[in-house]
Amino acid sequence: MTRTEDEVAGLLLAAGGGRRLGGRPKALLTHRGRPLVEHAVGVLRAAGCNRIHVVLGAAADAVREAARLDGCVVVENPEWEHGMGTSLRAGLGSLAGTGARAVLVSLVDQPGIGARAAGRVLAAYRDQESLASAAYDGVRGHPVLFGAAHWAGVAASATGDRGARAYLAAHEEAITLVECGDVARPHDIDTPEDLAHLE
Repeated sequence: MTRTEDEVAGLLLAAGGGRRLGGRPKALLTHRGRPLVEHAVGVLRAAGCNRIHVVLGAAADAVREAARLDGCVVVENPEWEHGMGTSLRAGLGSLAGTGARAVLVSLVDQPGIGARAAGRVLAAYRDQESLASAAYDGVRGHPVLFGAAHWAGVAASATGDRGARAYLAAHEEAITLVECGDVARPHDIDTPEDLAHLE
């Protein structure tokens, strides 16, 4: 196991209820024959994360039943309806005491972002002060890597559906942008039209 694999955990935010999808939880959408949450865990694993925490919310029991999440730490967010910020806080809280010095955060509803992009961002890890983000044609996107020194600040600023946006905007100068536009497509699965991005 390399130092990076040992020190950087993966954190998958997969709690959303898919309000604009008619209430279909995103984690349960089918991609390549399996639940989308399972695909997203596989991406983090293939990128080099050995420890993966998955935050569930909407239909959590059904997700546990349908998806193979062996080896993952499953975190249930009872406040998922209040937005992604609550899931980010729950996920970061679950990492306390694990020995992780950084976390690579990804979203379940971006199937066009694969292991090559996630691996590039993971490779930007240096120490617990690290702050790195994938970029697509220079525009910041996911996944995002937060060294442990940033976790308290991220959690404090994570409200509603904004997640870490405010924290990242306030620390723009410290972010290492990792261009991934050549290997990934950062589309979200938010509306029925977006379902065309699933395979």
